[in-house]
Amino acid sequence: MKSTIPDTGVPIAPPAANGGDRQEASLHGEILLRLRDYVVEGNIPEGARVPERQLCEMFGISRTPLREALKVLAAEGLIELLPNRGARVRQLGQRDLEELFDVMAGLESLAGRLACETITDAEITAIEQLHYEMYGHYLHRDMHGYFQANQRIHESIVAAARNETLKTAYANFAGRIRRVRYSANFARKRQRWAEAMREHEAILDALRRRAASELSDILFQHLRNKRAAAIEHLAEPEENAPASP
Repeated sequence: MKSTIPDTGVPIAPPAANGGDRQEASLHGEILLRLRDYVVEGNIPEGARVPERQLCEMFGISRTPLREALKVLAAEGLIELLPNRGARVRQLGQRDLEELFDVMAGLESLAGRLACETITDAEITAIEQLHYEMYGHYLHRDMHGYFQANQRIHESIVAAARNETLKTAYANFAGRIRRVRYSANFARKRQRWAEAMREHEAILDALRRRAASELSDILFQHLRNKRAAAIEHLAEPEENAPASP
């Protein structure tokens, strides 16, 4: 309802939306996405300092928006902020990985069980579409596209559980292992990428049937297998580990 100027009856126009703020928010989101992908995909070694000047040149931005994005990645657990010394990529040891993946396995297992009770046909259809999109990326050996679709599938199952506490806990832990979850697909001995694709076929099948206990078990084992691959990849000589598929 429009207000009016007192004693005149003339309507007061609502304040115009601030296009500059929207543009700035959009730019911030784009920088955050690009920086997150850059870190997750292993372009900066674990434990190494974040090359701020190089990244500013690469993204065509100043230090201020870059540092704002770094703060978000620090909150997600991907990097560590160093007092007056910039930032570095968080380095996880074997015990860290074991504990984090076990927690994530428990969260995703619970999410799968709850999702089967509440998920709609439309949500299953959307996850099916993501699955086929992911499979297309797999066939083309496009790890970037594959991983993006993969993460959206897992997030969609968590969202379908309709449990905000679970969703928050999942988001808090997911960021901390996003980078190693990506790199685990390159574990050589287990041929993890192909193995993960087969597991996702089983995940989709159980979800379609709303087989709660079965989906819960599959998701738990899926994360356990990912944990084993991540630890294996961690032990591989860095010079032999591929940087891309």
